[in-house]
Amino acid sequence: MTLILKLIAGIAGGIVIGLFAPDWISQLLITFKSLFGQLLFFTIPLLILFFITSGIASLPNNSGKLLGKTLGVAYLSTITAGTIAFFVASAVVPMLSADAQTVSEQATKTLEPFISLDVPPLMSVMSALVMAFIFGLGIAATKAQQLKQLSDHGRDIIELLLVKVIIPLLPFYIAGVFTEMAVADTVFDTLKTFGIILLLAVALHWVYITSMFIIAGIKSQQSPLKLIKNMLPAYFTALGTMSSAATIPVTLQSVRNNNVNDNVANFSVPLCATVHLAGSTITIVSCAVAVMVLHSALAIPSFLTVLPFIMMLGIVMLAAPGVPGGAVMSAVGLLGSMLGFGETAIALMIALYMAQDSFGTACNITGDGAIAVLIDDSVKR
Repeated sequence: MTLILKLIAGIAGGIVIGLFAPDWISQLLITFKSLFGQLLFFTIPLLILFFITSGIASLPNNSGKLLGKTLGVAYLSTITAGTIAFFVASAVVPMLSADAQTVSEQATKTLEPFISLDVPPLMSVMSALVMAFIFGLGIAATKAQQLKQLSDHGRDIIELLLVKVIIPLLPFYIAGVFTEMAVADTVFDTLKTFGIILLLAVALHWVYITSMFIIAGIKSQQSPLKLIKNMLPAYFTALGTMSSAATIPVTLQSVRNNNVNDNVANFSVPLCATVHLAGSTITIVSCAVAVMVLHSALAIPSFLTVLPFIMMLGIVMLAAPGVPGGAVMSAVGLLGSMLGFGETAIALMIALYMAQDSFGTACNITGDGAIAVLIDDSVKR
């Protein structure tokens, strides 16, 4: 929650500096934004490589059908959530924010950074993703412990970089982005769309949660309202922790209150806390549509064009870092390589996502409870 307050302060500070401060102060922030962006984009392929390799190699290989069913339901849930979010956001956002559709064309002034550096990533995002699957599956098949340790250590190093450097400096990065928009006189149209998309994302979260528990209630012959009521302690805990992993103890108790077998709960809840990020996917897809609306150069694609992005996003979400903003950091590479997002568009995505991260996390873990009920019913049958 402190991070959210810092993010809001960064947005407000960036707007004030861009509107009222001398140009050289604005250029300092824009310079920081430029240099920090190079570090961020250099780190993303490494994040995907180490986290997905370690995640696949760490999956339990003695759980057979239970593992397959849980992963299958989690992936199907994630891509379904992303698909629904795309259709709703692409219909609602342009209609409610028509004034913002030419924001990028309204820019009246630009400032260049004092220093520009080009730090190209070691590999593309898709290369990192393919390599992660090859090594992850290979390590799991060959029991190559040294490679497993290497991927785990690489994951720990990248997570340390996220926790100690990138996440703490994000408010300054966002401040630089909003300074640039304030200088260009496009910031207020952007903020209007921000409010719309945040409300839309939270509404979609609850539509998703309700739908999942209606399905789970029908399958298990229990009341969906009762199932949701039992999951509310986990939901509100996640609002405060902003972490699926930190909420696991409360999630486990809530799932057990829904009459899920202890063995199924003990297996599915920790696994889904890592691999099931439907709420985060809803937010990322919705925010992506909003950013496309804000930038006339980024036309909203057709569903057939965006479907591969949603499917790849579902895979990347399987091993997103368990830190605030970890899901959107994992998605940054796909946004650039598959949807054509530039640095400013990605910075807006990060700001939008971080502003509602606690609600996305709460949706994730509440959905985990529905999956546990479905898996338990399948085991009983």
